Amino acid sequence: MINASQVKELREKTGAGMMDCKKALVETKGNLEEAITWLREKGIMKAAKKADRIAAEGACNFVIKGNKAVVYEVNCETDFAAKNQLFRDLVEKLGQAIINSQAHNTEEALAAKTADGTVNDTIINATATIGEKISLRRVQVLTKTADQIFGAYSHMNGKIVVVDTVNGKDEAVAKDVCMHVAAMNPRYLNRDQVDQAELAKEREVLVQETINEGKPAPIIDRIVAGKVDKFLKSICLVDQMFVKNPEQTVAAYLKSNQCEVVKYVRLEVGEGIEKKQDDFAAEVMAANK
Repeated sequence: MINASQVKELREKTGAGMMDCKKALVETKGNLEEAITWLREKGIMKAAKKADRIAAEGACNFVIKGNKAVVYEVNCETDFAAKNQLFRDLVEKLGQAIINSQAHNTEEALAAKTADGTVNDTIINATATIGEKISLRRVQVLTKTADQIFGAYSHMNGKIVVVDTVNGKDEAVAKDVCMHVAAMNPRYLNRDQVDQAELAKEREVLVQETINEGKPAPIIDRIVAGKVDKFLKSICLVDQMFVKNPEQTVAAYLKSNQCEVVKYVRLEVGEGIEKKQDDFAAEVMAANK
């Protein structure tokens, strides 16, 4: 019987995760040294040592199968590794495993079955092989009915990926909207989806801005209403001017083609991650001290 103190000791010695440590001890019948060897052989210790590194490069990808689409991001540490064929093959392999599973989010996707055991096991093995921290950061699943279509677009080998679900039959239109989303990065599909707290805060800022401009009090509300409308047009997909034809809105383009966007997902590699800023001059100076 493996107890908590054994798991804790192994974790402190190796830096591996609690579940991996427990599994190693079970496999080695509680022998600490053999458990360490087991973790090394599985590449788990290498992965654990890289766990604190920043992985902000990589690729986003999508896989579509029938009425289901998976959009996901796999990260590594350097753009060099992201362009490596081993990494590209890994991204495809993970996508196939996820779409063939019942996973609906990242946590569930990590438990999806692969030839190595799970997606998480496959990532650990790849970390040992490629030599960089690798992580499955985000997974989103889209579904459609038989009467709907998917549109998809990948920009710069997966730096940005967009998939949408569309009521209609024109796949070219669905893809065009994905290209627009990739370029213009709308935050919401339409005004109904806008976060009301965010909108209220923006209105407060615009009111103060208008007052500071010295506008007469009786017309401030009217001016602010116009500014709020302009703000909403900038953040809502259907209200934006269509990137391929700035003379019409996305909504007008869709309507002219008897289409309607139901949902979209846009992922961009590394967005929201604070990347490490390398100071090469400082490194050279430090090396010569």
